[in-house]
Amino acid sequence: MGRRLAQQMDQPLAALLAGAPEASGLTDQLKEYGVSRVWLTGDERLARWAPQAQARVLARLIEQERPQVVLAAATDRGNELLAYLAARLQLGLATNCTEVHPGDDFTVTRLRWGGSLLEEARLLSEPKLLTVALHVNAPEPQPAESFQIEQFVAQLEERDFIIQMSKMEESAHEGVSLAEAKVVVGGGRGVGNAEGFKSLEELAQLLGGAVGGSRVATNNGWRPHADQIGQTGAQIAPELYIACGISGAIQHVVGCKGAKNILVINKDPEAPFFARADYGVVGDLREVIPALVEAIRRERGD
Repeated sequence: MGRRLAQQMDQPLAALLAGAPEASGLTDQLKEYGVSRVWLTGDERLARWAPQAQARVLARLIEQERPQVVLAAATDRGNELLAYLAARLQLGLATNCTEVHPGDDFTVTRLRWGGSLLEEARLLSEPKLLTVALHVNAPEPQPAESFQIEQFVAQLEERDFIIQMSKMEESAHEGVSLAEAKVVVGGGRGVGNAEGFKSLEELAQLLGGAVGGSRVATNNGWRPHADQIGQTGAQIAPELYIACGISGAIQHVVGCKGAKNILVINKDPEAPFFARADYGVVGDLREVIPALVEAIRRERGD
């Protein structure tokens, strides 16, 4: 969205990489997707998540460069960072935007109520602050014609780091992650218990995918909370999402709306998820999943 917006406004596309140790390795990727200018900050304290400090850096860069629009991804961190920035600069902020229409009447379309509602809003403040909803854009590489990297130094004080990440615990999950999986097999209340997820894990392993769960499944301890798919969990965008025993509450649907194809397996023909499915199987997952596994193994000659 950033590149398209820059082209519409006839403005250069630039990026700020603050504190990431691997930042220098990202610059080639940014150039490949049309970024013509990158600022790097050398303050090692910014390597840890510190939203107040990073918002201060961004505010000083805005003061120096006077951009027309500031974008971030609508992740938890992206939304938090721009919220701090908006408060510091006393500006408006539009989050979870799916479309942007620049001009005298600068409007955005944004997701509300967990993705069940699209809102059109006008942005009046300068510069425009907005976050881009995940999985709504799939840009193709388009290298920038010119490219430059600059160091940006912002004088930060210790009080800017009052809020910062103290430590990070990596998930013990093995294999393909939910965020990267091309196939995700999800289980909900209909799976019944933790033991019921074994057949889902077998199917996911055969397909080179990952296993996730609904909020019911994680709250009941059938899956780790890191495996939760939904509004308050992981946002996934696989080629295929196989939803097993999941009714299709809007909070869960929000987490998988980026899936290219959805296969729903549920013994309740009235389950709301069928209305959003590309393919549906009305049946008991305890029978359907083993049949799928057997068919895949037979097709592969296992």
